[in-house]
Amino acid sequence: MLSTQGADIDDMVEAERLAIVKVFLVAAAVMVVLSMLLAGTIAGPVRRLADGAERVRRRIRSRVEIPDFTRRRDEIGDLSGALREMTNALYTRIEAIESFAADVAHELRNPLTSLRSAVETLPLAKTDESRRRLLEVIEHDVKRLDRLISDISDASRLDAELQRQEAAQVDFAKLLDALVTAANEIRTDDVNVTLAFEGGSPAAFKAPGHDSRLGQVVSNLIDNARSFSPPGGTVRITCRRLKNEIEIVVDDDGPGIRPEALDKIFERFYTDRPHQGFGQNSGLGLSITKQIVEAHGGSIRVENRNSVAAAGQEPRVLGARFVVRLPAM
Repeated sequence: MLSTQGADIDDMVEAERLAIVKVFLVAAAVMVVLSMLLAGTIAGPVRRLADGAERVRRRIRSRVEIPDFTRRRDEIGDLSGALREMTNALYTRIEAIESFAADVAHELRNPLTSLRSAVETLPLAKTDESRRRLLEVIEHDVKRLDRLISDISDASRLDAELQRQEAAQVDFAKLLDALVTAANEIRTDDVNVTLAFEGGSPAAFKAPGHDSRLGQVVSNLIDNARSFSPPGGTVRITCRRLKNEIEIVVDDDGPGIRPEALDKIFERFYTDRPHQGFGQNSGLGLSITKQIVEAHGGSIRVENRNSVAAAGQEPRVLGARFVVRLPAM
């Protein structure tokens, strides 16, 4: 038979209780320290990011910077970078919309002013010849307004359309062949369009994108080149497969592009067509072309083709050249 004194049992229970209290205090201290660390490293930055996003929502017309935590190599840094990029894209889009709206208002005001002046002057015309000229002005301005509104509508819905549609595989061998065939069949001038492939088999000329919009790019460049080419000229389209890109080159036999216009040719509503009457072109075709190409992750540039000059002579401009590069599959 074993026996234990009651006092010994009380001492052991007391010791266990004291140990439990010590463990609880240590755990509580650790929890407090961890809570402070989490609050300082996670909760605080997340709260600052949320406050920044809320300021962006409320002050959309004044630029607000999201706190920068991109130096951190964790999820907070990734979140900060994503929010900053999203905010910059949002402000860029807002600025583009405001600029586009201002340009549209300016371009529409000109034909409307001319149209109003002609309409107000028409009842005062005393001869049939004067009325005929005023009616021609009115018809010209109405056609110009219709052309502007159509091109503006196409440009305004372009971004939304490209964002909604899923990119698919585009076969440039088939696309270019169909566009060139159609251009030669329905042409209204004496300008021929040719097509050549370099640097790979037809199966190599494939890229991700939207075939209808990429077809619009090539069609715009063909129409632009033909409008500047003289009767009997040729528009030459060359498609090359580079390492990771597809290059499409469109050459014409026109007068080329003035040096001061090379940097402006892709601007909205800019047009430089001395051989055409005023108001015959909206100036949005090449701007839309650049917008589509850049939306596909590509680039477009323009240059003049020059002849090889002899010693002491200036090179002669042979025509314009547009070069489009798109990422290949």
